[in-house]
Amino acid sequence: MQIQSISNTLIDTLRQRRQRLAQLIDFPAILWSGNSCPRNFPANLFPYRASSHFLYFAGLPLPNSAIRLEAGKLELFMDDPAPGSALWHGEMPKREEIAAQIGADAAYPRAKLESQLEGVATIAVQDPATWTQQSQLLNRWVLPQNQLQGIDLELAKAIVELRLTHDEGALAELRKAAAVTVEVHKTGMAATPSAKIEAEVRAAMEKVIIAHNMTTSYNSIVTVHGEVLHNEQYHHSLQPGDLLLADVGAETEMGWAADVTRTWPVNGKFSSTQRDIYDVVLAAHDACIAKIHPGVEYRDIHLLACTVMAEGLVDLGILRGNAEDLVERDVHSLFFPHGIGHLLGLDVHDMEDLGDLAGYEQGRKRSDRFGLSYLRLNRPLRTGMLVTIEPGFYQVPAILNDVKLCSRYQYTVNWERLSQFGDVRGIRIEDDVLVTEEGSEVLTAALPTDASGVEELVNG
Repeated sequence: MQIQSISNTLIDTLRQRRQRLAQLIDFPAILWSGNSCPRNFPANLFPYRASSHFLYFAGLPLPNSAIRLEAGKLELFMDDPAPGSALWHGEMPKREEIAAQIGADAAYPRAKLESQLEGVATIAVQDPATWTQQSQLLNRWVLPQNQLQGIDLELAKAIVELRLTHDEGALAELRKAAAVTVEVHKTGMAATPSAKIEAEVRAAMEKVIIAHNMTTSYNSIVTVHGEVLHNEQYHHSLQPGDLLLADVGAETEMGWAADVTRTWPVNGKFSSTQRDIYDVVLAAHDACIAKIHPGVEYRDIHLLACTVMAEGLVDLGILRGNAEDLVERDVHSLFFPHGIGHLLGLDVHDMEDLGDLAGYEQGRKRSDRFGLSYLRLNRPLRTGMLVTIEPGFYQVPAILNDVKLCSRYQYTVNWERLSQFGDVRGIRIEDDVLVTEEGSEVLTAALPTDASGVEELVNG
């Protein structure tokens, strides 16, 4: 791959991150970038994606590399390109050139790393070849599925503290990802009237990402079966009465992500029942964003979404009872089973490779309640955090056909009234929201959320 130069401003940002890390830990750390994995035979590789922890401090996606961080200094360990690589990959920059680009204090061949391992902490990289190498070199198991311990845990906590809020270098990248993603969704809406299957809309959307020399930040969801939360099938035909749910985000060359969902009618016009449910979801979306402010508990924002959703479903005659009581009994989770959102940054679910260490404030654990067990973030909000707000309504057969659940809620759900909303399989509305000193800034605000605005985009 060609490594592009980065600005002096970003070099300064990277140095500041290393120095901030040095204020939190008093031991050295080594972070590996990872490597490409073969799809089927060794020369046919999956697209390379560097470890996000490596990227945060090194800035560039450097395959098969490592950095050693200590006292605010960075040493780069990577090999120069093999003599024959230029034939296949073109001329590549040498190690010293790359070291200068990222402001490294020193640069060595990979083999030199073996003499620099005493007392170092690390975090497992996801690809098996790399975590196997980490385990061998450090003479201890370094596995993604293992619970972090000792100085590895202390390193992870320090990185969480840094990455929970975003500096100006990160925000510049996140704004780029958000702007492209807004364009992506507008293009998808415009492409829908002439598309026959979901894959055509997906192609139109991802074309925009590719044209900006970016990649998707996760596998795109473009589906008329929005009740399947992570649906990655694209073969279904588009029929006039269908709703199309598109959850698609761009990732910049430096690895920073956007994450946006919109739901629109294939024929450019919501039915009355679709519009009713859409407006309930939108009310929850808007109420949550209005509440975002430093110090507010994200869990409370989730519960606000649940309450607004419950109120709306009561008003539509789908649920019976008081909204707060329904939420306390998790009745809303029949239709809104997931959390209101998550952290966003270098990972689309930022730092979830660390389990709940980033998402949950120290001392907090996941609830076993039906309505709270999928909450990915349970912390007070801070200035500089970027979170998603993504309420949804879904008629999931696995939930609604569950005899135990149905019997528990048989008197709180008006099943006959619900049957009148059969043309609503799934609706989700998701935006990327930055916590600011004054409240919040929606980075994806240029993409309409109101039903009429969405219809206009579909109709051109």
